[in-house]
Amino acid sequence: MRQFIKKILKETILLKESGIRGIKELAKRYPKAKIYFHQDLDGVTTALGMKNYLEQHGIKVVDAEIIQYGAKEFAIKKPDASGDVMPVLVDFAHGKPMFEIHTDHHDTQAGVEQGTATNFKASRSNVETISQVMSPKEIFPSEDILLISTVDSANFIEHDITPEMVMNYLFKYDKDKTLQRNKMLMGLVVNKLLLAYKNKPRFLEDIVLNAQPSLISILNNIRKQATEKGFATPQDMIQNQAKYLESRKDPEVVKTIGNIITQYGFGGVSKPGSYDRYTPFRNNPNADFIVTGMPMGMVQSSCNPFKKERALKGINLGDVKDEVLEKMSSELKGLKVSFGDIKKASEVEAEYSSVGFTLKDMTAIYSSAPSFKVNGGDRLFEILDDMSKKLYRTLSPKQKELFEKITVNGLDVIKANSGGHKCITNISGINFLYRKKGNNTETQNIPNELKPIANYEGSDRFVNDIKSKLLRFGSLSDKQKEAAFRQIAKEGLPTTYEDNEKTEKTYVDLVKKIQNLFVDVLQEKINQEGETKELGEEWSEKYKKSIDCNNPKGFSQKAHCQGRKKQDLDEYARTLKMARRQGVGTRFPKSAVDNSPNRFRPYNR
Repeated sequence: MRQFIKKILKETILLKESGIRGIKELAKRYPKAKIYFHQDLDGVTTALGMKNYLEQHGIKVVDAEIIQYGAKEFAIKKPDASGDVMPVLVDFAHGKPMFEIHTDHHDTQAGVEQGTATNFKASRSNVETISQVMSPKEIFPSEDILLISTVDSANFIEHDITPEMVMNYLFKYDKDKTLQRNKMLMGLVVNKLLLAYKNKPRFLEDIVLNAQPSLISILNNIRKQATEKGFATPQDMIQNQAKYLESRKDPEVVKTIGNIITQYGFGGVSKPGSYDRYTPFRNNPNADFIVTGMPMGMVQSSCNPFKKERALKGINLGDVKDEVLEKMSSELKGLKVSFGDIKKASEVEAEYSSVGFTLKDMTAIYSSAPSFKVNGGDRLFEILDDMSKKLYRTLSPKQKELFEKITVNGLDVIKANSGGHKCITNISGINFLYRKKGNNTETQNIPNELKPIANYEGSDRFVNDIKSKLLRFGSLSDKQKEAAFRQIAKEGLPTTYEDNEKTEKTYVDLVKKIQNLFVDVLQEKINQEGETKELGEEWSEKYKKSIDCNNPKGFSQKAHCQGRKKQDLDEYARTLKMARRQGVGTRFPKSAVDNSPNRFRPYNR
């Protein structure tokens, strides 16, 4: 079976050597390329850097397309495998069998197939590697790389960058500031405008295909598109941002537990320019961390990047994530997730021309997991390999049953999709768990109060549009809910939902549970680190003796007691050995026996 998996994962190897060093071999096979890139500043600039690099080697970049984690990942257009256009992936931690080149800078990558030309180098940004390491000549100006890397790593405090600077939409040259400072402020505005317009059709793709590799060229392209396509003006977005900032001050919506901000979802973000990921830190500048639960099936935590102690007291959020998953392991291991569950959830936004979630994706991402199980032989793989190239919703019930024969447990699903580092970490893939079987599952994770909208079967175009947004994102703004309910009531339909069936747990419940546990574990570590700092590294002998190791309090006391126990055992072993050598008549000072009775307890043969 494992041999068959390897066979599925392995296609024709076009390179004699791994990595981008095989670019000449690829250029012989593919005269053109299409770049898939993550929709943020590093993604756009890495795509521009890769375009420049490919064209240096005679490969013309003819198209570009954004890719995003979650359902959008499998909604990208299906390439022509036999054509002359090479698919290239940049700044993305999830690989796919379809890509010939994949470059990334995150700590780990998943789903990368054997034979792909890869360049994985941990760095502050992926464009830094493309421009300054991989390319024989520098592609982006070094001051641009500094700004891009600062934004992508959120290393703001080192450069005295405030939330107001990061969230600013307008740039005006300030003659009282240095040229380098002006360039950095200009770059922050580029980042802000890029994020504000990123969901506009073909906006980011147009930048990649038409801009030159520099932040000023990107800014000029953004301004050109905004004018020609009638995007919201920076002035309008500033007003929307101010209203959003005010709305997120509600302590019932954005809560603070100690110095931890916790929120579920992002509230009303429909107005252009309103949302910004750093809003909570601007409203709560003294906070050290934020933990966010997302309806899409993710829990994300990050340090406050605007505080001098951004890596607070040595706390590692990656370690917190691991501890949370360990505490949840019993429940998560008990959840069996099928190939069908993952395929169905992954293809929510997929269209008939999309790549979808195939058997190659399933094996590339999960086959190395300890719980990966196949209830069938090679023939099953052959059937599913072909069948999985079709969208799940187009399959017959009997065909869907075959997808239940490949499973993995919930813990391994989440581990394969999660990642991060000391100051930011994600627990992802939660949306694959607790999913009902059967065909009527679109509304299973929608809150009961919104079920009348989710179940709407009328012909009103506005309500149907709101319904599609609800099914896609799992939540609506207050204004969208009010408008939809008004129309539903006008049609004489019920605006309340009565659930007569037994309430079953959903992945939304699991998101909230993991979020709350993450906050608890993080708070515990903050308390432990605070205790250590308060006591200092060197404790007095009097304090050490006062610690009750039968009931130690806090991380520091527990660590001290573990060390004391080991020391006691080591010394007792040495003492016992010496006593045996010298005979039963060996005597020890009474003071030593009184101070450490366990070390000198009688030895009985």
